[in-house]
Amino acid sequence: MQLDIFNDNREVMLRNDVLQALQLHQAHQAQLAWVAMQGHAAGDAALAPLQTLISAQAALTTRLQAAVPVARFTEHAALQAQRLALLEEVMPAAQRMLGAAAAQWLRPFWQDLILRADSLPFQPQWEAEHAAPMCLHLQDWSGAVQAVEGIASWRRIPAPLAWMAQAQLHLTGLSTAWPLLAELAWLSPKRLETTIQTTNNVLLQHLKAQFDTSFEPAADQADAAQDAAWFPAWVLTQQPQNVAHLSLAQPGQHSAPEQAMRLLVNLLGLERQGRHHDIVNCRKNLRDLNGWLYAQYMSSR
Repeated sequence: MQLDIFNDNREVMLRNDVLQALQLHQAHQAQLAWVAMQGHAAGDAALAPLQTLISAQAALTTRLQAAVPVARFTEHAALQAQRLALLEEVMPAAQRMLGAAAAQWLRPFWQDLILRADSLPFQPQWEAEHAAPMCLHLQDWSGAVQAVEGIASWRRIPAPLAWMAQAQLHLTGLSTAWPLLAELAWLSPKRLETTIQTTNNVLLQHLKAQFDTSFEPAADQADAAQDAAWFPAWVLTQQPQNVAHLSLAQPGQHSAPEQAMRLLVNLLGLERQGRHHDIVNCRKNLRDLNGWLYAQYMSSR
């Protein structure tokens, strides 16, 4: 029994030697410790995932220490291959062997991919192969903003618009993100749903839950996925104090949900000015556009 305890302790010590070297990003020392561990316990189930981590660290160290400038990706497929290898091979091994320390240990690997991806243009068919979503993964909000700003017409494209909205929610809060969220709602309601689900903004999630509970689609609206397009207009019926923020949303495709929000912006302005005749006409236009939204607005009047 004492010999078994000794062997187990020796195995633990050798494994810890490998892990300590890995956490210091010392691939060579980790490999030496791994060889010693293999010689003592060739059947240890930790050997394979540890070797995966050592190989990944060695490759990264070689790139970082190279005298020549880091090689940028020139093809989206090459970035995809390395990103998926990190996600599907290295990350599970790190989580298994490093536990809570895995995310911090993996950070340099993501930063390496982001750096090498900065010359790749955004292409919708290669959406994940861009620096911005990888910055979001690292919670590097400023880096994500910078990456999105490098995309031409990003405010007219669902993916980068969603990325920017998510980054701004964390950087500056909900007030300044409202225009982006409104534009996203009109451009891609599904993206808005995803963005709200992934954010930790309690107020935004609470408002969306209230909207989902109360929303009544028009009789001719068959696609429930489009419901969220009405969310920004509904927000003004519940929180008119957001009118200054939502009114900054850039013009979209003049869809009915966008028209409704613009009408509510006008209505709230007319109410402040006491222009009763114009208010009556504007309310009629809102009622004709969406009866449910009109009822939501009138419930507080």
